[in-house]
Amino acid sequence: MSGRDATAALIERYYAAFNAGDNDAMLACLTEDVAHDINQGGRQSGKAAFRDFLAHMDRCYRERLADIVVMTAPDGTRAAAEFVVHGEYLSTDAGLPPASGQTYVLPAGAFFEIRDGAIARVSVHYNLADWIAQVGG
Repeated sequence: MSGRDATAALIERYYAAFNAGDNDAMLACLTEDVAHDINQGGRQSGKAAFRDFLAHMDRCYRERLADIVVMTAPDGTRAAAEFVVHGEYLSTDAGLPPASGQTYVLPAGAFFEIRDGAIARVSVHYNLADWIAQVGG
């Protein structure tokens, strides 16, 4: 399997785990020192921080990704994904509007760096103002 194909399969496995709600399978796709750039936020480092982020997200949101398109660099060291988030806002997240089960549909994307067959960086991007408008903020 080429680097490009292996990377595409890795990203597809990562998002299949996301849609299955399988945080352990998501974490298995990451390097120990993974860098995670949070949309309009800071950078977190390491699997432990990523695990905590996933637990926080699970408390506040229920999301499913659809229409996932994965694009990879020829050498497989970088990738990008575009998708549509279908979500439900379950519990108020700090600094955001109050949650009451509002639903939302939001285009989003992510950029990845790949090292030794695992995700070394994931940077997620979406339009926060659009999300806030959808949940009534």
